[in-house]
Amino acid sequence: MGTPVTGPADPYAPVRTRRYAGLLVLAAVLGVPLSAIAFGFLALVSELQSLTYKELPQALGFQETPSWWPVPLLGVAGLLVGLTVRHLPGRGGHRPADGLVSTGPPPAAALPGIALAALASLGAGAVLGPEAPLIALGGGLAVWAAGRVKRDLAPDARALVGASGSFAAVSALLGSPLLGAFLLMEVAGLAGPMLGVVLVPGLLAAGVGALIFTGLGSWTGLGTYSLTLGEVPPAAAPGLAAFGWALVLGVAAAFAGAGIRRLSLALQERVERRTVVATAAMGLAVGALALVYSETSGRDGSEVLYSGEHELGHLLAGSASYSVGALVLLIVCKSFAYCASLSCFRGGPVFPAMFVGAVAGIALSHLPGLLLTEGFAMGIGAMCVAMLRLPMTSVLLATLLLGKEGLTVMPLVIVSVVVSYVVTLRLTPAPVDPARPEVA
Repeated sequence: MGTPVTGPADPYAPVRTRRYAGLLVLAAVLGVPLSAIAFGFLALVSELQSLTYKELPQALGFQETPSWWPVPLLGVAGLLVGLTVRHLPGRGGHRPADGLVSTGPPPAAALPGIALAALASLGAGAVLGPEAPLIALGGGLAVWAAGRVKRDLAPDARALVGASGSFAAVSALLGSPLLGAFLLMEVAGLAGPMLGVVLVPGLLAAGVGALIFTGLGSWTGLGTYSLTLGEVPPAAAPGLAAFGWALVLGVAAAFAGAGIRRLSLALQERVERRTVVATAAMGLAVGALALVYSETSGRDGSEVLYSGEHELGHLLAGSASYSVGALVLLIVCKSFAYCASLSCFRGGPVFPAMFVGAVAGIALSHLPGLLLTEGFAMGIGAMCVAMLRLPMTSVLLATLLLGKEGLTVMPLVIVSVVVSYVVTLRLTPAPVDPARPEVA
C-alpha cells in the first residue's frame, strides 16, 4: 500500500486563528502611541534644526547665520555621535552606509542610543534622513510594549509586532502609508503567502498611524512632516528622445551610486578604527563642503546639508534660478557630504539619494529632448534604486510624489529604474561563498 499523498500545508492557517486576530488588535492599538512618538521625534528634529541654524547664531549676536557656521556645528555633532556610538548599547543603530537592511527590531537597551545618535545627526544637518531611526524606534518600542502586555510572546509574533510598529512609525513620512509599506516589504524581502500574513497588521498600523499624523499635524499646526511637492510642471507624453534619456540616466545613476556607496564604505572602515575623533572629522568635512558651495555659488549652504526632502518642492519650482554650473556644484558637494554622513552619522539613506537624483535630472533637462518633470522623476527613481536596490519602492517614490503627472512619466521612470538596477547589480561584487573552494 503506497504512502498517502497529502496536500501542501495551508499557508494562511495563521490568519484564521484567534491569536492572529489578537495581534491585529494589538497592532492597531500600538499604532496610536507609536505614530505619536514618531511625530514627536520629527517635530524635535525640526526644532533642533531651527535652534542650531537660526536661533543660536542670533543669540550669539549674528544678524544672519554665517556661511562657516556648519563647520564647527557639525564637528561638535560628530563628537556627540561618536561618543554615543562608542559607549552606548546598540552603537547608535544600523550603519547607513550598509543601506536599508532588515535586522529585526532592536532591543530596548539600544533605543536611547539610537534616538540620541539620530537627533544629534539630523538636528545638526548631517546628510541623512529620519526613516531608518524611525523604523528602528517603531519596531523596538512595539516589541518592548508587547512584551510588557504578554510576557511569553512567541518569536514569530514578536517579529510581526515589530514590523507593525515600524509600519506605524513611517506611515506618513513618505507621503503615503502605502509607500512606507512597500519600502518595508522590499527591505524585508517578503513574498508569497507570508507577505499577506505580515502585511495586513502592518497596513492596519500604518493606516492608524497616518490618521494620527494628520490629526496631530492639524492640532499642533506643525504639519505632518510628509514628503510632498507643490505645483508640478506638466509632463508631455513620452517620446523616443525621452526614452533615450531614461537609458542615459539609468546608467549614470548606477555608476554614481556605486561610487557613493564604495567611498562611504571605505570611509566607514577607517572611521571605525577611531570612532570619536574620526566622526568629528567627518562632521567638519560635511560643514566644509557646505561652506565651499555657499562661497562658490552664492547660494545658501543649507542646500548641501540635511536630507533634502523638504527642499525637493522648492528645487523643482525654482529650477530656473539655478545655472547649470550651480547644479553641478550642488551635485558634487551634496554627494561627497552624503558619503561622509553615511560613513559615521546615524540616519537613513533614502531622501539624500532622491535629492541628488532630482538635481541631476534638472541639470540634464537643460539639454535637448528632456523636459524638466521627466528629468526630475527619472533622476529620483534611478538614483534611489542605485543606492537602495529596491526597484518597486524607487518607481513609486518617483511617480506618486508627482501626482497626476507621475502617471504620465511612469513608463520613463520604470525604464530608468530597471536600467539603473541591472547596472548597479553588475557593478556590485558578488558575495564570496565560503563553502566554495578557491581555484589556485
